[in-house]
Amino acid sequence: MLEPDDEDVQCVARCLRGDTSAFEPLVLKHQRVLFSVALRLVGNYEDARDVTQNAFIRAFERLDTFDPARKFFSWIYRIAVNESLNLRRGRRVQEPLEPTLEAPAQRDGVEAAELSERVREAIVALTPEQREVVVLKYFAEMSYEEISDALGLPEKTVKSRLFTARQQLGARLTMHAANAS
Repeated sequence: MLEPDDEDVQCVARCLRGDTSAFEPLVLKHQRVLFSVALRLVGNYEDARDVTQNAFIRAFERLDTFDPARKFFSWIYRIAVNESLNLRRGRRVQEPLEPTLEAPAQRDGVEAAELSERVREAIVALTPEQREVVVLKYFAEMSYEEISDALGLPEKTVKSRLFTARQQLGARLTMHAANAS
């Protein structure tokens, strides 16, 4: 049985040999998590769909630059993040994120919605670097090692950014709770 990464590498190799249908399993396997990450980075459903689609198109066009010694997901993830950042830069106007960053809450409807909104606002207030590691850790459920590989950063830097982001999230949420009292 092939390891998941070996399957990805084989699909890429088949594509490079002219079998373009071998790209479909890569799309099916990775589109959900790439869309989820894009949605949290750009904050709009339609934009996230465009980012995800553009990331796959760019990846397909540049398959010959993929290094089979690395994970395919890390490579295409970086393309998706760049597409997200390019879209945000192109706007120059900070659009509010849609209420898709929901915190798991076991509260009644209104209270849960308010908490979800506070968490979403706190995440949006993070730096892009901090938001990226939070999204990957808690929404894409990636390990420190996977985040490190995907971002091309040392694992220690990932942990540091995540620690700082958690501190800032906690401070913002605590401050908001104190102000609401």
